[in-house]
Amino acid sequence: MATLCRPAIAVPEHVITMDQTLELARTIHADHPQLGLALRLISNTGVRTRHIVQPIEDTLRHPGFEARNLLYESEAKARVPDVVNRALDHAELEPRDIDLIIYVSCTGFMMPSMTAWLINSMGFRSDTRQTPIAQLGCAAGGAAINRAHDFCTAYPEANALIVACEFCSLCYQPTDIGVGSLLSNGLFGDAIAAAVVRGQGGTGVGLERNGSHLVPDTEDWISYGVRDTGFHFLLDKRVPGTMEMLAPALRALADLHRWDVSGLDFYIVHAGGPRILDDLCHYLSLEPEAFRYSRDTLTERGNIASAVVFDALERLFAHGAISDSARGLIAGFGPGITAEIALGTWTTQQSSARNGSGAEDRERAERIVLEQLDSSRADESRETAKQSV
Repeated sequence: MATLCRPAIAVPEHVITMDQTLELARTIHADHPQLGLALRLISNTGVRTRHIVQPIEDTLRHPGFEARNLLYESEAKARVPDVVNRALDHAELEPRDIDLIIYVSCTGFMMPSMTAWLINSMGFRSDTRQTPIAQLGCAAGGAAINRAHDFCTAYPEANALIVACEFCSLCYQPTDIGVGSLLSNGLFGDAIAAAVVRGQGGTGVGLERNGSHLVPDTEDWISYGVRDTGFHFLLDKRVPGTMEMLAPALRALADLHRWDVSGLDFYIVHAGGPRILDDLCHYLSLEPEAFRYSRDTLTERGNIASAVVFDALERLFAHGAISDSARGLIAGFGPGITAEIALGTWTTQQSSARNGSGAEDRERAERIVLEQLDSSRADESRETAKQSV
């Protein structure tokens, strides 16, 4: 069974608080006809702090798409290696043990991908497979987990490294002044996450089943407008209500696995905003406490796009109050409208060893039975031969 090990997380050193965000909105958009609505929506996000790669005065300036993308590349190369090394340490692996690198980001563009740079710079093997994911937005964290699970299912002795690097602040567009854009300016933060999926061994979430679901005809609800000035985030006002359409997909996947989605032990889901989590509580018949790790991520770091599920999972690890064989769900939501869902059971190195030794015992017993059966058949054949003579 493939195991999703403890993630490593890093956030930039520059911090902006909710009070600062609201004051900036009042100052920059003093004449906006819907300023009051925007301020209420930002306040209702519950985001207390966010981390960004530049001081706020630099973030608010737009030097052009090229300059921003160069900054994305330099910041990623400066910050990602430490996070990767910590994730490898959590998994008790070295770079040479990794067979696949999945790099996830929707806030900057590089070709060759960061995967090539990581292989050349950090001691990964030259035959390491590369899978960049650039256009699934916030859902990409869940997608990366699922594709790593698929890979380790196909190659049971392989290991996959996932890296999520999201600098959402580099997508700030001063000319976008719709209410949805103003809300986004007060919601998104920057973060880097990395995690290893081990094909064998490891402590964490033993991945058992995954699935995807796309809500038809919602392609334009979350999207990028790609213009001369870069990526312009477009958010439809219907997005906060999407859990009514996606919650049944979570329940259906659990049903296929013969689990009750309302009776699991832990839930790690994308915290796009408080409405997402509140609606999931309603449609899945869960208490608010079920999503405490996702809520903490949202409160302390904002919506950090594809890195949310890893940050929330790290909080589950840090809390430590989870028993062996606990069952859980991981889900990322993003443009499409898309859900990427995984089901798994908490497992430790010790339980993996016990399960492995149990499997070996069963195989040994089967071999003994087969050998005894072959011996018995050989004896019968000899006795039949004697009688024929």
